[in-house]
Amino acid sequence: MSIFGPLKDEKMSVLVNKDSKVIVQGFTGSEGTFHAEQMIEYGTNVVGGVTPNKGGQTHLDRPVFNTVEQAVQSTGADVSIIFVPPAFAGDAIMEAAEAGIKVIVAITEGIPVNDMVKVKEYLGDKDCTLVGPNCPGVITPGGAKVGIMPGFVFKEGRVGIVSKSGTLTYEAADQVVKAGMGISTAIGIGGDPIIGTTTKEAVELFMNDPETDAIVMIGEIGGNLEAEAANWIKAQGNPKPVVGFIAGQTAPKGRTMGHAGAIVGGESDTAAAKMKILAECGIKVAESPASIGQVMAELMGVTA
Repeated sequence: MSIFGPLKDEKMSVLVNKDSKVIVQGFTGSEGTFHAEQMIEYGTNVVGGVTPNKGGQTHLDRPVFNTVEQAVQSTGADVSIIFVPPAFAGDAIMEAAEAGIKVIVAITEGIPVNDMVKVKEYLGDKDCTLVGPNCPGVITPGGAKVGIMPGFVFKEGRVGIVSKSGTLTYEAADQVVKAGMGISTAIGIGGDPIIGTTTKEAVELFMNDPETDAIVMIGEIGGNLEAEAANWIKAQGNPKPVVGFIAGQTAPKGRTMGHAGAIVGGESDTAAAKMKILAECGIKVAESPASIGQVMAELMGVTA
């Protein structure tokens, strides 16, 4: 039993697995179509999709519904991935939560911060987990890919990845695999100022997951998510080994770097300050993305 209800799969996993029934919101649009095809090809159990005013049609051999509620009633879906344009994506998240979806993955970039404030408040008393927005999604290798990441990079194994950055998620996975290990689940939490699942919450999922032996935590400049996670890990007594990496070591102060949340405000926002906090909390810090796999292999006593 997990906090997301009973998992029928004998292999426990974090957030998604081969039994996840996935719907795509924004199913018939170009992005929704492209990534839904990739997810289906990967083996994800995509059971249908939602596009208002297109209900009753089929798309990619799957049914299209007008609302999430209709999709859930008809398919029993428990996971949704959102490719809805930014102006409507906040509503799409709330609609999914209202309909009883348990895991909502918001890929959309550029959702107004004001909308996300409302979404965050709305989700407060709902029994669901939001990942994102502006994220690559979640993948449990060999089980389900609910996102836009290249599936072939992720080989099955026992290392969990939590990352603010999409491309660094793939890089870390590749490093871990090349170093002779594999991935249990990778969660791209997104780089926006207001996100559904924080670094600490993702780390906590992995700490509680019997399928995960070690964790890679990738952060970036700006905000306090990494410090919060590091302090929590230390307070728990460092139950599993964690390798950390912070992107943005060369970032100038006061400039947003790529992600809206990646801005150096004060001293504690810099990469160097964050790396110091991580190290003080017993996390092994990788100096560059290229050494993540190697550092993890040393921690785990693995020789590739």
